[in-house]
Amino acid sequence: MRWLDHRDTVPKPLRGAIIALGNFDGFHKGHQAVAGEAIKWAQEDGRPSIIATFDPHPVQFFKPDAPAFRLTTLEQRQELYLEAGATAMLVFHFDAELSGLSAEDFIAKILIERLGAYGVVTGEDFSFGKGAKGNIDLLRSLGGELGLQSRTVPAVMDQGEPVSSSRVRDALRAGDPQEAARLLSRPFAIRGIVEHGDKRGREIGFPTANLAMDKYLRPKYGIYAVTTTILSTGQVLKGAANMGIRPQFEPPKELLEPHFFDFDGDLYGQEIEVHLHHFLRPEAKYDGLDALIEQIGKDCDRARELLA
Repeated sequence: MRWLDHRDTVPKPLRGAIIALGNFDGFHKGHQAVAGEAIKWAQEDGRPSIIATFDPHPVQFFKPDAPAFRLTTLEQRQELYLEAGATAMLVFHFDAELSGLSAEDFIAKILIERLGAYGVVTGEDFSFGKGAKGNIDLLRSLGGELGLQSRTVPAVMDQGEPVSSSRVRDALRAGDPQEAARLLSRPFAIRGIVEHGDKRGREIGFPTANLAMDKYLRPKYGIYAVTTTILSTGQVLKGAANMGIRPQFEPPKELLEPHFFDFDGDLYGQEIEVHLHHFLRPEAKYDGLDALIEQIGKDCDRARELLA
């Protein structure tokens, strides 16, 4: 799948494409509806389809100290967009230059001149340009005058509310990965490189793979039933994972630490993706290692039952 940069002129074979415009970070059911309309339109007209995203997220640009809130990495988005049927992913690199561009120039200079778009598809609340002054009305009026076609897709409703990234984040922060998965249409997944740790898990009989949380949203700290994919081989493992700061040990260190059932391999330096399925309990500090080991055993038994 092609990975395009908005600062570059789009290659000739990809000009005249239908572009799904949005951030599409979580690529939840609402995002999938917008992308699906763009892909359908492109297929009907025999054109390429491109799904756009922004990196960094505009919130990160304007509020660099804001808590981490990303639901996917660019690599994960690329794979999700490919699976949806898109021809390419377009990354808008959100910087001072892009944030200062007027809505009119975004349409004329970026979408039409540089990207060569034939049509765009957005959600009904999509905004763009300096001060977020651009909207679907401007896309239809100015874009139409310049030959750019546009379509909008209404919000996907669920239980009386639109499906949104905010709802996904709220569910994860509340320790409800099943609700997040329902809105996303897949489990929330954290991808990273397995790091060397302090070997605490190995010492107590439950070795773990250590992952830094990086820019991902922090789900509720606690113990989860998880599945994990080793990306180099495709092997899928089941396990229980601690998400948090490990209050039993000093000093506190934030990590995602999955322990895998029936696995005895070396994953250091490997890239893995951990999928959160069930929240088992919050983090806790116990009266000694024996009590901790007993509780971890119970956690693993419960995770096995839930994942069976």
